Amino acid sequence: MGFVARLILLLAVVAGLAAAAVAWLGAPGESDPVALPAHTADPENGKRLFIAGGCLSCHAPPESSGIDATLPAGGAPLKSPVGTFYPPNITPDRETGIGAWSDAEFIRAMREGISPGRRHYFPAFPYTSYRHMTIADLLDLKAYLFSLEPARNPAKRQDNPLARLARAFVGPWKWIAMNTRVVADDPARSEAWNRGAYLVQGPGHCGECHTPRNIFMAWRADAFLAGGPHPEGKGKVPSLRGLIARKRFKDVDDLVLAFQFGEVLGYEDMSSGGMGKVRGNIGTLPEDDVRAIATFLLSLE
Repeated sequence: MGFVARLILLLAVVAGLAAAAVAWLGAPGESDPVALPAHTADPENGKRLFIAGGCLSCHAPPESSGIDATLPAGGAPLKSPVGTFYPPNITPDRETGIGAWSDAEFIRAMREGISPGRRHYFPAFPYTSYRHMTIADLLDLKAYLFSLEPARNPAKRQDNPLARLARAFVGPWKWIAMNTRVVADDPARSEAWNRGAYLVQGPGHCGECHTPRNIFMAWRADAFLAGGPHPEGKGKVPSLRGLIARKRFKDVDDLVLAFQFGEVLGYEDMSSGGMGKVRGNIGTLPEDDVRAIATFLLSLE
């Protein structure tokens, strides 16, 4: 059973235990104002983060829409064990996209999973990882999205009755499953390692697939990136730990080449399944970012 299906079953149990606490405390972030720092947004950095997060992989429009496939206009089906999701339009169209969102609303959605209408987003949207991003980076990402051409593409009705039922219990689940920390630099590590740690844990949201979960469907802190069941119920996701010890890659240069060229240079595993899209995104990042990601991953024992 995949992550989404197991989460829905769990939420019904968790809700009964957590409802009283949530009624008293509210869901994480619901009453907390978003403090926005003085910041001049950098759309170019936002584009880099957009690529690192593979945003277009989920938010691309369906071929039948006639919308430019390079725009994250949403609507292509995303199948799960409990039904089909349709990722939304995140172009700056004011009626069907996010063009009317304020900076604070964007930050709250990305870090807390709360919509401008104060609804909890279902965690198929990986805000549990994006919450580790800095506010400055998120404002840069918003600036890039708002620099794109608006595309009119109304949201499709979710073919997901169980998920709609479970959405009411996402708030209680957040108290258990959402890590409140933000990724911080380790002064004992190199600049490249710290950059890689940030990209992997924040915008890259690698842990969403590669980290096993506990009974509450929260990440197991003792098994970060150690592999586990596929989120869509399609077998197993491999561990990203011990890549050198397991002789998957020789060194940082080897992994950088694998990200950049994949099967062209014989790195077959880097182009199979969902990893093909991930590799394609990472491989187009500036080389210093690709090298940073490789440096961090190869440090994991």
